[in-house]
Amino acid sequence: MTNLVIDIGNTRSKIGLFQENTLVEQAIWTDWTLAELLRYGNQNGVRCVIFSSVSTPDTGLKEELEEYFNVLELTHETALPFQNLYRTPLTLGKDRLAGVAGAQALYPDRHCLVVDCGTCIKYDLITSDGRYHGGNIAPGVMMRIRAMHHFTARLPEVPMEMPENTIGDSTQTALQNGAIRGAVLEIEGFTRLFQQQVAPLQVLLTGGDAAFLQGFLSIHHPDLICQPELTLFGLNHILRHHFQ
Repeated sequence: MTNLVIDIGNTRSKIGLFQENTLVEQAIWTDWTLAELLRYGNQNGVRCVIFSSVSTPDTGLKEELEEYFNVLELTHETALPFQNLYRTPLTLGKDRLAGVAGAQALYPDRHCLVVDCGTCIKYDLITSDGRYHGGNIAPGVMMRIRAMHHFTARLPEVPMEMPENTIGDSTQTALQNGAIRGAVLEIEGFTRLFQQQVAPLQVLLTGGDAAFLQGFLSIHHPDLICQPELTLFGLNHILRHHFQ
């Protein structure tokens, strides 16, 4: 069965074409029309579609797609392949749901910590018994850099570059160490805290800054994997749980 998954962001959308659990094609669309989406789905023999959007639910898109495919929109009411223990599911970001679903799909028999290194850095724990326990949210690297510039009178906005020396010898390197090395130390610290709860722990990095931050982490392979398409795998996992 061929599935199409669509992760709709503010400025771009990521799409993935799956054969069962295998991601066979992926792309980023910055500007697309419904006609193009329908044509792409029909040309590839798609039967089922799942989409998730950062904005409010798009009933028009769902209705249009339903004329051609079996369609699922990810919301807080969607049936999930794991038990959600989050006390406020209505406020839980769909990207976090998709991330832990992706971890479960790729590592179904392991405790997984998903670290999504995007605008915010999000930490989410799913255990091998299929229970999502929640996690933590912190500012992302660029948010830290820009906040120090925005909320002070004289601190500049610095490039996202890691200094060689752990002790900043200029205002620029001091800010970079605080923002970037601080984020690295935070990831390592939270990982240790989560490992005190469950072990062994598979750590999955995803998000736009994941590859950049991975090179500075002291967490060792194979306990640390960078999986940029984790959300796509998670959406497909949720879709398969719903329709199959």
